[in-house]
Amino acid sequence: MGIKDIGLVIQPQQEEIFHEHLYAYAEKKNLRLHYIPQHEQKGIAHAVAQAEDFLGSDSFVLLLGDNLIDDSLQKLKDSFQQTSAHGTVLVTKVSKPQDYGIADIKDNMIVRVEEKPVKPKSNLAVIGAYIFKSSIFNAIHSITPSARGEYEITDAIQWMIDHQYDINYVKTTKPTFDVGTIDRWLKANQWMLKQHGSSTDAEFLDEKPNNNVIIPPVVIGDNCTIEDSVIGPYVSIEANTIIKKSIVRNSIILKGCHIENMPYEITDSILGERTKLFGKYMNDNTIQVVFGDESKFFLSSDKESKDKGSE
Repeated sequence: MGIKDIGLVIQPQQEEIFHEHLYAYAEKKNLRLHYIPQHEQKGIAHAVAQAEDFLGSDSFVLLLGDNLIDDSLQKLKDSFQQTSAHGTVLVTKVSKPQDYGIADIKDNMIVRVEEKPVKPKSNLAVIGAYIFKSSIFNAIHSITPSARGEYEITDAIQWMIDHQYDINYVKTTKPTFDVGTIDRWLKANQWMLKQHGSSTDAEFLDEKPNNNVIIPPVVIGDNCTIEDSVIGPYVSIEANTIIKKSIVRNSIILKGCHIENMPYEITDSILGERTKLFGKYMNDNTIQVVFGDESKFFLSSDKESKDKGSE
């Protein structure tokens, strides 16, 4: 799209993480990254407001970090430039509109946007890609926090509509994922591995067999140690992770984790960075484990699974 200046609105302590992942790529692509701190997390519109000095009077693309979109943004740009609209929004059909910001459409324009409506007017969700003129800041400075205490981007868009600023839309039929929940993150991971899974698993087996069974699609990061384990399908493992004598399926393992001697299969799970998960048989009914901060662990026996289901 010709964009070379990218502002990243982040919590101040996250700058090192983003820099680590993005610096080499940005340098290669001749992109200029600008880190914009958001000291309090008060919603998307609040995050955009932090970038006002960076953006000035320019029109800009807004992308939400927890959305995965398999479509070109060029059609968004073309639609924006071909009209006098002050904003263009990407939308897609969803099966559960109550979980999204929903657009009500009339005459190819958006006439209403409502965040997580109880009675949705349509099934077209606003999915995290927008182009705005700088007039969006008039809206952001005019709205008040929602019932959940956040400055909603949907409220800012609605303010613009109510004040005669035209907002149009572009519809995508290609896959999109809002990875704001664990289930949707895992589904997005499955899709990414199906579409873009590399030969990492085969290379890993060639270099370090170590009694492993790797069931593609799987991606394994650099400097990982995996021994006597079953990995896959649909597992993404980040760098510097150790997995020994364990079974991992349909999961995302972030960097620096250590999993060892787990007597139960790990499935449908996400392990945060540097999580340590050790299993040790104490007797037939007891295991010893160590979890990272804010971990969740669901455990059930075969009998419990049959009686009431398990997570």
